[in-house]
Amino acid sequence: MKVLSGAGDNETSYTVEQAKRSADAGADGLLIVTPYYNKPPQAGIEAHFKAVASATDLPIMMYDIPGRTGVEIESDTIVRLFELPNIVALKDAKGNLAATSDVIARCGIPVYSGDDILNLPFLSIGAVGFVSVCGHTVGSELKEMLDAWFAGDTARALEIHQRLIPVFKGTFKTQGAILTKAAMNLMGLPGGTTRLPLVDATPAQIATLREDLIAGGVQLG
Repeated sequence: MKVLSGAGDNETSYTVEQAKRSADAGADGLLIVTPYYNKPPQAGIEAHFKAVASATDLPIMMYDIPGRTGVEIESDTIVRLFELPNIVALKDAKGNLAATSDVIARCGIPVYSGDDILNLPFLSIGAVGFVSVCGHTVGSELKEMLDAWFAGDTARALEIHQRLIPVFKGTFKTQGAILTKAAMNLMGLPGGTTRLPLVDATPAQIATLREDLIAGGVQLG
């Protein structure tokens, strides 16, 4: 199994430090999120990723999720950063298929969907896979969908996607990590509890989640 270390932070020197620690710990690669909260301009985002890339030999997957960070990695910035030898992929969770399609066409960067309900649409514009939240609960089904797509069986891929829509939507009705843990517990898996500031799902939320999982064909424990 290959492991990517989530070493990203909104402060560049600390991100570099975490990248080095990850390499020392044996990580196979790094998942580096856009600096969050301080909303740097594109020049700062580019300098941030370049600093991390120059500090390690590990391959880097950039993580673009403006809904959480407050700023996106613009297409021109992605294209320039992909010229660096160890920036090798992009986890795209900004939900802008037009922008992602443009980036893939311009530079061919391997893109991984970071938004489960858009996994199949992302494949249709040239994405190569997913970094999935719902993979914790329906990982085998997502692999089957991916395999069907690349085997040319688009009808089967669509069938699986549509069946899983209740899971995709249900997992994020409260918050992804909260309901993923609750879902794993319902499946008899070691989901465990959350850490503050997240809080565990309420009984009502769990009841709704149970219905969503069953609607998506998930076998519960």
